[in-house]
Amino acid sequence: MEYDVIVVGGGHAGIEASLISAKMGAKTHLLTILIENIGLASCNPAIGGLGKGHLTKEVDALGGAMGLITDSCGIQYRVLNASKGPAVRGTRAQIDMDQYRIFAKDLILNTPHLSVSQEVVEGLIVQDGRAIGLKTNINKTYFAKKIIITTGTFLRGLVHIGESQSQNGRFGESASIGLSQSLESLGFEMGRLKTGTCPRLDGRSIDFSRLEIHSGDFPPPFFSYKTDRASFNPNQLPCYVTYTNANTHKLIRDNFHRAPLFTGQIEGVGPRYCPSIEDKINRFASKDRHQLFLEPQTAKGVEYYVNGLSTSLPFDIQEQVIASIEGLENARITRYGYAIEYDYIQPTELLHTLETRKIKNLYLAGQINGTTGYEEAAAQGIMAGINAVLSLAKDEKQERFGGLEELVLRRDEAYIGVMIDDLVTKGTKEPYRVFTSRAEYRLLLREDNALFRLGDYAHKLGVMDSKDYEALCIDQKNIAWALEYLENEVLTPSKQNLALLASLDEMPISDKCSPKLIIGRDSFDSTKLKKMYPQFSALSPRALEQIHIQCKYQSYIQKQHENIAKSHQMLQVKIPQDFVFEGIPGLSLEVVEKLNTFRPQSLLDASKISGITPAGLDVLHLYIHLRKANKR
Repeated sequence: MEYDVIVVGGGHAGIEASLISAKMGAKTHLLTILIENIGLASCNPAIGGLGKGHLTKEVDALGGAMGLITDSCGIQYRVLNASKGPAVRGTRAQIDMDQYRIFAKDLILNTPHLSVSQEVVEGLIVQDGRAIGLKTNINKTYFAKKIIITTGTFLRGLVHIGESQSQNGRFGESASIGLSQSLESLGFEMGRLKTGTCPRLDGRSIDFSRLEIHSGDFPPPFFSYKTDRASFNPNQLPCYVTYTNANTHKLIRDNFHRAPLFTGQIEGVGPRYCPSIEDKINRFASKDRHQLFLEPQTAKGVEYYVNGLSTSLPFDIQEQVIASIEGLENARITRYGYAIEYDYIQPTELLHTLETRKIKNLYLAGQINGTTGYEEAAAQGIMAGINAVLSLAKDEKQERFGGLEELVLRRDEAYIGVMIDDLVTKGTKEPYRVFTSRAEYRLLLREDNALFRLGDYAHKLGVMDSKDYEALCIDQKNIAWALEYLENEVLTPSKQNLALLASLDEMPISDKCSPKLIIGRDSFDSTKLKKMYPQFSALSPRALEQIHIQCKYQSYIQKQHENIAKSHQMLQVKIPQDFVFEGIPGLSLEVVEKLNTFRPQSLLDASKISGITPAGLDVLHLYIHLRKANKR
């Protein structure tokens, strides 16, 4: 049987890839090692966070499932960086990892055009440089027009707990050896990465009375635009905080000789921004303590995840370490922490669509591309699924999806665009994760406007309900109308206006000004906005929120739009056919070699070559300009 799209792997990337493919009408099949572990949270029981919350909301805006599942299975919701500006805030939710997995599995099993089977993929079938099928461990062959691989940490996965090693994709599950060998034989540049997880504790053995309590926010924030804010009132459980201490650190230092990270047992490079506890003790020797968060894994609070204590130390040392921490003196470990090494493919092997350069019709998404995190995986999964179906429609000359032939989000459109551009142009030698600092235009790429940025794409792809799109269009029109209205208004310090400001508990003005200056104040909110301008009362809460934010940051937003316009204009610059790339300061030998090989006709063409960074484009632009100036 031939499918339109086959997805390999039932993690967060595989879920989004298979669901969006099916929603777009493609006959889709998902192959996974264990059906009951579709959507399993391998590491921390949480979705979102700084940068990651942006990705989750962007996935949701594009028709993905992660936000909706999280809103259905969350047990605590918070906004991180709430005291800072909206660009760097991040929504985060603790999830009931059992309910999340069950919800995801049931969603997969009940989605039209989507089938699933429990098999291990052993190898790709490639013909004339095109992926056409797969072979599995039961000698079954599948054929497909497009194939998406989302294998997570399973490619030649190797688990470490002290001196003990086992071939697993995650602890207790078989590694994928054959598929890794198949990809290697096709000539892909591959490497080894490492990640890890922490011990889990029996909740009944923790002395919570000695720990700091961290509760969720009220009202709770949520991820999906489909979630009804009026009825969203989940039962929230607290998290708890404790700390390592001098005794903990001595225990770990005294056992560095048994730590796989330091003995040479582990070869892969670990995540820089989420190091293991032994790495933290080694690198930050002057620190007296490290903060640990105890996070419930389910609504019943039977097990707790010790966030901040990722480790691959031997089991006996893990037990001693736990016992040295306040509140955990009598805690029982239910699951030991471990490190896992796995194969990945250097993401410079990919086009921006996530199709591989070497093999046509083959797409990669998730940790196989060198990323870390559920959200990064989900974002790549949905983009791979979308582009696979768009490519399918193009191959079959179907006029669908609003004329879209591919979906490549720009760096000024989405964090997804920033991440994919970083990966395919720069590559990575360590697990990549998204941060707000990676985005040049982060003031425009806020969580609160993800749907406004990406909703039109979802509509063209046919994955947004007509009612939702109609409501979005109304909001967009109302926001534009309101901002234009305010732009033409002038607020004077008349008795009437001063009385109005006083009634709103706002500071008075002494000179005429734009009402945007008042509306943009930290003390202002949508309730005051409606009192100040009753004609705005019919506007939706999200429209009023956008008006407030855009008034507050209007000058900065305008400046970023101007920078984007200059960047787009720069990309249209033509590169002379006889332009000499050698000898230009700031361009590496590798970049010069690629430019000479591809001979791009414009800076836009150059931007699509792997390894050509925005900084490199700026250098090229400067020297093209200097050449023209010298010829005058």
